[in-house]
Amino acid sequence: MARSVDEDQRSFGSRLGRWCRRLIAGLLLAAVLVVGGTAVRVWQVARIDDWTTADAIVVLGAAQYSGTPSPVFAARLEQARMLYENGVSDTIVTVGGKQEGDLFTEAASGKNYLIETGVPADAIVAVEEGSDTLLSIKAVSEEMSEMGLSSAVLVSDPWHGLRTRTMARDAGLDAWTAPTRQGPAVFTRESQFHGIARETGALIWYQLTHYSADFEYTADQ
Repeated sequence: MARSVDEDQRSFGSRLGRWCRRLIAGLLLAAVLVVGGTAVRVWQVARIDDWTTADAIVVLGAAQYSGTPSPVFAARLEQARMLYENGVSDTIVTVGGKQEGDLFTEAASGKNYLIETGVPADAIVAVEEGSDTLLSIKAVSEEMSEMGLSSAVLVSDPWHGLRTRTMARDAGLDAWTAPTRQGPAVFTRESQFHGIARETGALIWYQLTHYSADFEYTADQ
């Protein structure tokens, strides 16, 4: 017995509905896998502490107050000083510009802090540019290229490591990470979870767009 037009339409609608549900489920699963996989990689790279000799130790900037580094920034600078004192490199690069109304750049504040803690001034290069990680990395890459330097050990918070390393390698640097293990960014499980979540989103955004996430370091204090 021939099927009616209504039966054919209902059958087609049913098949289409099943296909759409499967497609949506597949997309959701893929999104979960991408986000979950990225979060795991952020966590894995955060655990890397590579003190291999490099051309330069690069300290990513963070908040500073009238020339005084914030606790987050000071923790990074202390890590850079330890790397320097242990012979990882004879050059430290501080990087970061300043916000409107600031008297000091992050790079200059970092350089002054390191000098006060005993690092020779001529061992420190201040790259006073960059309002976010991507712009800072690009400025450092250009400066190091002009100096004939190509390898860098990156110092930031642990959760920042994967994105920083990815950006540095994209900018042409041979880069690896030796993050700080002290300071507010690593003290509590809440700060660790927040850092991993934030960096997972920021890294996915960068990989999709090759732009920096606007929200990336509003929490640096």
